Amino acid sequence: MEAVAAPAPQHMRALEHANKVRLAQAELKRQIADGRREVADVVLECPWEAESMTIADLLMSQHRWGRTRCRRFLASMQM
Repeated sequence: MEAVAAPAPQHMRALEHANKVRLAQAELKRQIADGRREVADVVLECPWEAESMTIADLLMSQHRWGRTRCRRFLASMQM
């Protein structure tokens, strides 16, 4: 008789998924920082890794965009 592997517990699957999302978001931020992707394109396309990110996170991934610049930009758009 063969041993059947039990599925991983829910908390382990959740940790695995969270790690996958975190790594994908980090790569997306690197692409934005390097200029390989534009924030506007990411917002329009909304890839799965960006679904749980805020606009501020995306904006601050750009070179020379900190909290103050991001906050002023979003406030000017009343967001």
